[in-house]
Amino acid sequence: MSAHTESPDTRDDTPPFRYTAALASDLEVRWQDWWDEQGTFETPNPAGSLADAALADERGGKLFVLDMFPYPSGAGLHVGHPLGFIGTDVFARFKRMTGHNVLHTMGFDAFGLPAEQYAVETGQHPAVTTDQNIATYRRQLRRLGLAHDPRRSISTTDPDYYRWTQWIFGQIFNAWFDPDAPHDDGVGRGKARPIAELVAEFEIGSRPTPDGRPWHDLSATEQREIIDGHRLAYVSDAPVNWCPGLGTVVANEEVTADGRSDRGNFPVFKRNMRQWMMRITAYADRLIDDLELLDWTDAIKAMQRNWIGRSHGANVHFPSAAGDITVFTTRPDTLFGATFMVLAPEHPYVDELTTSEQADAVADYRRQAAAKKDVDRQDENREKTGVWTGSYATNPLSGEQIQVWIADYVLMGYGTGAIMAVPSGDQRDFEFARKFDLPIPAIQQPPAAWFEQRDIEPTIDTTLWPEAFVGDGVYVNSSNDTLDLNGIDNKADGIATVNAWLEETGKGEATITYKLRDWLFSRQRYWGEPFPVVYDADGFPHTLPDSMLPVELPETDSFSPRTFDPDDEFSNPESPLDRLDDWVTLTLDLGDGPQEYRRDTNVMPQWAGSCWYQLRYCDPSNTEAFIDPAVEQYWVGPKPDARPDHPGGVDLYVGGVEHAVLHLLYARFWHKVLFDLGHLSSKEPYARLFNQGYVQAYAYTDERGIYVDAKEVVERDGSYFLGDQPVNREYGKMGKSLKNSVSPDEMYDAYGADTLRLYEMATGPLDASRPWETRDVIGMYRFLQRLWRNMIDEQTGACTVVDEPLDDELTKQLHRTIDVVRTEMDALRFNTAIAKLIELNNAVTKLGHTPRAVAEPMVLMAAPLVPHVAEELWRKLGHDDTVTYLPFPEADEQYLVDDTIEVPVQINGKVRSRIVVAADADKATLEAAAMADDKVVAAVDGATPKKIIVVPGRMVNIVV
Repeated sequence: MSAHTESPDTRDDTPPFRYTAALASDLEVRWQDWWDEQGTFETPNPAGSLADAALADERGGKLFVLDMFPYPSGAGLHVGHPLGFIGTDVFARFKRMTGHNVLHTMGFDAFGLPAEQYAVETGQHPAVTTDQNIATYRRQLRRLGLAHDPRRSISTTDPDYYRWTQWIFGQIFNAWFDPDAPHDDGVGRGKARPIAELVAEFEIGSRPTPDGRPWHDLSATEQREIIDGHRLAYVSDAPVNWCPGLGTVVANEEVTADGRSDRGNFPVFKRNMRQWMMRITAYADRLIDDLELLDWTDAIKAMQRNWIGRSHGANVHFPSAAGDITVFTTRPDTLFGATFMVLAPEHPYVDELTTSEQADAVADYRRQAAAKKDVDRQDENREKTGVWTGSYATNPLSGEQIQVWIADYVLMGYGTGAIMAVPSGDQRDFEFARKFDLPIPAIQQPPAAWFEQRDIEPTIDTTLWPEAFVGDGVYVNSSNDTLDLNGIDNKADGIATVNAWLEETGKGEATITYKLRDWLFSRQRYWGEPFPVVYDADGFPHTLPDSMLPVELPETDSFSPRTFDPDDEFSNPESPLDRLDDWVTLTLDLGDGPQEYRRDTNVMPQWAGSCWYQLRYCDPSNTEAFIDPAVEQYWVGPKPDARPDHPGGVDLYVGGVEHAVLHLLYARFWHKVLFDLGHLSSKEPYARLFNQGYVQAYAYTDERGIYVDAKEVVERDGSYFLGDQPVNREYGKMGKSLKNSVSPDEMYDAYGADTLRLYEMATGPLDASRPWETRDVIGMYRFLQRLWRNMIDEQTGACTVVDEPLDDELTKQLHRTIDVVRTEMDALRFNTAIAKLIELNNAVTKLGHTPRAVAEPMVLMAAPLVPHVAEELWRKLGHDDTVTYLPFPEADEQYLVDDTIEVPVQINGKVRSRIVVAADADKATLEAAAMADDKVVAAVDGATPKKIIVVPGRMVNIVV
């Protein structure tokens, strides 16, 4: 045991029944065993047996509480991990006591790169490592006393689970998005439909083929290519993020801002590869619009909106020698100020637009740009570079010829790979134009305040402007023969006017674009879900029939992906499954007679299993469906009684803000597809989202900047040392990388699980990050000792509670405590609930004995927070039932009303005193009490008040 966590009760003369770490450990393990034996936390499904239905009804309305899927790492838990887990457990226990049938369990997101990397390093199969890690997590979580239904726990690596992950993939593969299909509720259009319905529409001619030929005139290959081009899961030669150091591709979201992998920190390169993709872009509008249905924070919603990046604007066509150059802009109203164009160096028109005079300069620049990473090219702070192609395009509004340049800050993968440059209204374009002496006409008049802040006189001569004007002003220099914006001072009107003109003249069209790209869904790894797909001789994919699921991950010792020199951009991926020839090639009859097929040798990304796990928690042993419809309707169906547009989903989802984009976006997409196909009644997976804070702790680095074990650091005279070497101290999120972790096992040994639970909940609101100070844990430990001592004789272990009535003061404090604790627990503000319980317990301590009338409600209020202590005390109070389903105490309203109140007294508007009067005191009584107050008498000093203003229950103001 670390010296930092040594139990404070180690003296030989410690009373035998004092609440110590040893006693806590004994009763905690005993109660955890009892809960398991009794099935205390098993939650009935009302769609099951009559007994289950009756029990669910007896417990009350349903409540689904969910923790974000943990990944079972080899290091086990540190005390930062359980913060959210304890919070949801306290809330779920509280809700059971307030009349709810609560579903709360825990599973493991166990596929993925970390386990595979560890297996590669150690030579141990990832299945073995994963099983060991899960066993460690289960032991540590059980020791916390979490009230999970153990029957519902799942692991993504279990074939019985990923059978249904594969089945869902098949549903997505065999679906297409019809943008014209009305929603079932009649509000909006665009939904997934079975691919068979698309085929039927082509066959009967209600949907034309791309080239207009009748469907039956097309070859089977042509038909298949058209159908595959509509699927929501499709194979594509697409730009991907290739990471040679990992030997696999990674999703956009798994690449850091500096162009490296978030796992391993290896360089990532753009490559074209044949990969599985998910058409998440089809759902971009619904993913944004349906955020309004969710009880999520504005910050999380903003992160999702920004990631999807919906932009309203226009596609504008600039005629050039190579053809129309199409540009998307969100500000078509500024087109009159577009004085040059910039293409990405990779744009297909560059070769044709480059003149012979500029050929060498353009070729050199393109070579330089190709050597740079996208993240470097988009750095706003670096010097602007570019080369003129030698050609011009025509501004469709002004009719002027404008130069066409190439510059590396324009990327081919974003928008159309071309921009129109409006230097008077964009700082980057302004700097570029200044550097290369390009025109900068003003097209909006900045307000006077803009010039005042820059200490210049108002002018539209941009040669006198120190920077671009990026605000909104009155349009100037913005007219042609058929369009005049001059004098308009409203951006929305300007945009609408120009969009209408562009469409009328055929020079552009209003449109919407998105930053969101389709989801790259293939990984060249071993440790993941196999695709339930085979390829025929022509290379077309086919999903396997349900009867052949799951496609199990084959056993092999050759599970390491082939990795390369991290900088070898042109290396090619090789999946470990490619080596298993006996598994890869097989003969099947999929309806056209026996044929040879080849399996897909990629695996799904780790996100796959976490896209739908909450649904399997509801119905984990169902072998006929991924979830029974009646079970789904009960646990996650819409709640029209709550509000007519309730989207359904988990009632409370708790996890870290780091998953705001990736997991939540992917899970919402899968859920919506399953909803559209009729498999779910809920539109959204998570109705309410709550982000817990982090546990932070001091970390230490040596002179090289390398983190050292925080437990080995000692303080001497205000400085910190590792042995004899000085180290630097910093503050950060607790974790393995900072070597500042504290294991919950240490806390269990030193104080017991209930103390750890209480400390983590007491150090701040659940949504706030909080510091970890091991030496402060003892405060909560002492509170539990006092609570225990108020009811238990430390020498004999006998219950000392007495049956006598409470006095008025303690009665009032008890009911006010109940009122606050109920309110704060319901709002997930456990720290303030704990503070009130401590106050009440202190009052009982001062009383010198503990009446049963306060002991029992105090134990029940503490039960969600410290369930082991509560169970033990409840038994010692003479009861046989578990506290788990007992009614939570309710406050008597009569004790919540104040008999007296404190009212401030102002003299000429300044508070000079405060008086205590009856809560129902009238104006005359308040005025008399104020004028008789010693402080008021002294302040008035004999003067006759000009006016006395009295607001009963609020204030008295004396004007002299």
